[in-house]
Amino acid sequence: MTGGRRQPYDGVVVTTPVTVPYARYSIESAHWWIGRALAALIAESGLQRTDLDGFGLASFGIGPDTAIGLTQHFGLSPRWLDHVPMGGVSGIVSLRRAARAVQSGDADVVACVAGDTNSVDGFRQLLAHFSRFSQDAVYPYGAGGANASFALIARNYMNLFGARREDFGKLCVAQRDNALRNPHALMKKPLTLDAYMAARPIAEPIHLFDCVMPCAGAEAFLVMREETARDFGLPSVRLLSTIERHNAFADDPVQIRGGWAMDVDELYAMAGIGPNALDFVQTYDDYPVISMMQFEDLGFCAKGEGPDFVRTHEFTIHGSFPHNTSGGQLSVGQAGAAGGHLGLVESIRQLLGSAGATQVPGAQYGLASGFGMINYDRGLASGAAILARSS
Repeated sequence: MTGGRRQPYDGVVVTTPVTVPYARYSIESAHWWIGRALAALIAESGLQRTDLDGFGLASFGIGPDTAIGLTQHFGLSPRWLDHVPMGGVSGIVSLRRAARAVQSGDADVVACVAGDTNSVDGFRQLLAHFSRFSQDAVYPYGAGGANASFALIARNYMNLFGARREDFGKLCVAQRDNALRNPHALMKKPLTLDAYMAARPIAEPIHLFDCVMPCAGAEAFLVMREETARDFGLPSVRLLSTIERHNAFADDPVQIRGGWAMDVDELYAMAGIGPNALDFVQTYDDYPVISMMQFEDLGFCAKGEGPDFVRTHEFTIHGSFPHNTSGGQLSVGQAGAAGGHLGLVESIRQLLGSAGATQVPGAQYGLASGFGMINYDRGLASGAAILARSS
């Protein structure tokens, strides 16, 4: 059975990109970081708290609370509520659901917020309880966490398609160059390819600079109809298309593609543009091999051509393929579920022309993607969105 034609997002806009500056470690709760993001949304938009009649939340660390508990904690009374426990794809999923809510009239203004904290031992505790599949499959062998899983994916990808560590390093070095322009990025030192290659191994072929650094922080944005944004005097960007897919290609012995490959044609058809029209791309980058996989699955080159694509392009802000212009998670940091919102928030800034030192000149169209929920052998969730500068 084939799915019906998806309805476009005519009239839906996104506005008010917010980043709560990250910290490597924090003694504050995830609730505190989320609260700061909500306060920033209200302050920067000029709206009242009562104007937020929709609330979409993503966080790994608010348990035993859920989004419903935080409505009381923050004094919200939404008529539309969502809790998206999907990690790196949560930003795309929150955007999709919020867009349909405002399009249908179920809400007028949806605050999409993601935030997490990072105590000294918090990341280890998160990994220990992240996935029952991981506990059952790899803990008996003394392994745990994402590094070993992505090492398997990276090594398989290298063996199949001829990728080299230098190719992954080129992406990491470019992202660090971008991050040095971003005041919110935690990584403040330049990175050379020599330093990347010499970094200590973590789980071969994964080395230090292939891994995201856990941290605390929050990201947020508002979703509403175009006329609502106009009434509030808010500059906004248009949502052209989105896709979302879970547990794609489950029969692949080792993951070499994500759900983007199943729906990429729909992504561009709904947007009415092709890959060549995009002025920047923000891929979800917990490890550089996943960015390379997305270059293929999102239609910039064929499967297996990712290494050559990387070798023939430059990925800095002023390069031939501006990529992860904020620095991405690899150089900004991964603030838990907020990592899934980082690329979207940066995309909104780019298309509003408010990205400051990371601005891609004249950006009109951009793509942001999400990926996540790694079990022991693959990421289960993927999504992407195309946004456009308002005319």
